[in-house]
Amino acid sequence: MRHLPLTLLAGLAIGLAGPAAATTLVYCSEGNPESLDPGRVTTTTAMNVTWQMFNNLVEFVPGTTTLRPALAESWAVSDEGRTYDFTLREGVRFHANARFAPSRTLDADDVLFSFLRQWRADHPYHRVGGETFGYFRDLGLADLILGIERLDARRVRFRLREADATFLPNLAQAFGGILSSEYAAHLAAANDPEELARAPIGTGPFRFSGYRPDVAVRYRGFPDYWRRPEGSEPVDGLVFSITPNAAVRLTKLKAGECQVAAFPVPADLEAVRADPDLALLSGEELNVAYLALNTTRPPMDDVRVRRAINLAIDRRAIVEAVYGAAGRLARNPLPPGSWAFHGDLPDLAFDREAAVRLLAEAGLAQGFETDLWFLPVSRPYNPDGRRVADMIQADLARVGIRARLVTRDWGAYRAALYAGEPTAMLYGWTSDNGDPDNFLNVLLGCQAAPPGGANLARWCDPAYDSDIQAARRTDDRQTRTQLYRAAQERFREALPWVPLAHTVVHMAARRTVAGFRMDPLGRYLFEGVTLSDQP
Repeated sequence: MRHLPLTLLAGLAIGLAGPAAATTLVYCSEGNPESLDPGRVTTTTAMNVTWQMFNNLVEFVPGTTTLRPALAESWAVSDEGRTYDFTLREGVRFHANARFAPSRTLDADDVLFSFLRQWRADHPYHRVGGETFGYFRDLGLADLILGIERLDARRVRFRLREADATFLPNLAQAFGGILSSEYAAHLAAANDPEELARAPIGTGPFRFSGYRPDVAVRYRGFPDYWRRPEGSEPVDGLVFSITPNAAVRLTKLKAGECQVAAFPVPADLEAVRADPDLALLSGEELNVAYLALNTTRPPMDDVRVRRAINLAIDRRAIVEAVYGAAGRLARNPLPPGSWAFHGDLPDLAFDREAAVRLLAEAGLAQGFETDLWFLPVSRPYNPDGRRVADMIQADLARVGIRARLVTRDWGAYRAALYAGEPTAMLYGWTSDNGDPDNFLNVLLGCQAAPPGGANLARWCDPAYDSDIQAARRTDDRQTRTQLYRAAQERFREALPWVPLAHTVVHMAARRTVAGFRMDPLGRYLFEGVTLSDQP
């Protein structure tokens, strides 16, 4: 397999790393995590919470989509791509907390526990936490994996049903975080297995200290971290201060109440640039914002209606008004930075008269009513869900579609979308591994179409699915590109979404921060970040 780094925009890092007094860094984050368990998280909000505490077998070099060893110091692939043998690092320590102190370092049992609980429905920890492991399922890993075996204390073997070009980069995603099997056994013996997610234990640079919803997630530095750098003093405390309002995040940043703040709105970017105490970071993430149409529910099950909605929405006006220079008009599910992006497809038209004609052909000359759900928080792919929804509502009204705006708090919003409750819904995605499969399969494949899956349009097209599954079975880049281009053409025929925008994502930080960088996969990693008294 080949893994190519993405070229990011200027401003990916702040300052020069150097000695600094150990202290606490506060990150003003945008929302509550849906879970503290890496196997159960599906949003970048929650993934960023878990990245601080957990490591994977393999990982992406920060700021790129290039794979490198992590808890596995090496691996070997055999049997024509169907067998992966991982050799673990020696001496990697787990965190401790008030009720658990590990008696050993990382070994193969921890890897088996971390994946078997997601794979095996009869595993005692499979149902702990109340939700299934949706990401593991949406990737098709339950069917792909034939076996996970302990070869010895430091070696683990994964056997696959067939070769899969996405397997290794998929293991670098958040769900691949390695947990302590010893901790899980300790909690099971105490009849308190739910504590595994409430008080997580990992091997990462920060250990969990506490979580209060709508307030903060707190961490302490892990002095026994296996990759602790020499010659610098990373922060010894980290706080994710949960601050959904972008204006409040910026106010707190200017006041020094936080040192890094997520996603300033486009209107505030110049103010950040003009402030001598602040630095504006920008990076072209692999993301997409879209309006999903529930294709299992009339009238969205009629392709003429879905095409009419696409024609009725002035997407360019939305991008210009809401995203400004940070937005790029979307024409496909894949962002232009993806190596499989189909750049030959024309832009989607804006044509209200054609939309009216299609609605009449579908027997809806008088229009219809629908719900339209909008994001309650700013996201990297959508800075203002309400304003986008207002503009879509106005556009649809001009062709007779009467949209009723609906939202809920972030956790309930996500739960409703994944349960299949809305008819039309604003959402988006930031790639977790840089592979086209992470968009075209996870968001639109048949495996992810049932309720609970990330295919919010509930669209399942056998021909489309055949293309994207075939693309996984080869690592030939040219063949994969041809298959993904064909899949994008089928998407354009069916239009289960209205693609809206891709974005340049911005973060703001105080100039006392060194070593923090943007990432094309939407990861905000604080390993090795330092604070100084002077900018």
